[in-house]
Amino acid sequence: QVQLEESGGGLVQAGDSLRLSCAASERTFSRYVMGWFRQAPGKEREFVAAINWSGASTFSADSVKGRFTISGDIAKNTVYLQMNSLKPEDTAVYYCAASTSRLIVTTTRPYNYWGQGTQVTVSS
Repeated sequence: QVQLEESGGGLVQAGDSLRLSCAASERTFSRYVMGWFRQAPGKEREFVAAINWSGASTFSADSVKGRFTISGDIAKNTVYLQMNSLKPEDTAVYYCAASTSRLIVTTTRPYNYWGQGTQVTVSS
């Protein structure tokens, strides 16, 4: 059972930056696709970014391209989401997830394990 724990959320102003971290309970990166999703009040959970260590590839949603970067540290079993130029519409609970898919997937169903989420609030 993989356990994921997010941290790094908070309240910031528009234009600020935050870095989210996702610590995994085991060395998952070589076997899993790691993804970040977010869910705003009243909205469905949406894909933000993912990283596939086996293929050394990443993919981000159009809404965050050029502003958010996903990366990881295998030695620390940790995945990061660097968020720059934050906007009020980025306000949401951000979730880390792990998928056994061989390819990067952008829907929630293929992700087998989820963290509890961390709140990000961006004020205007």
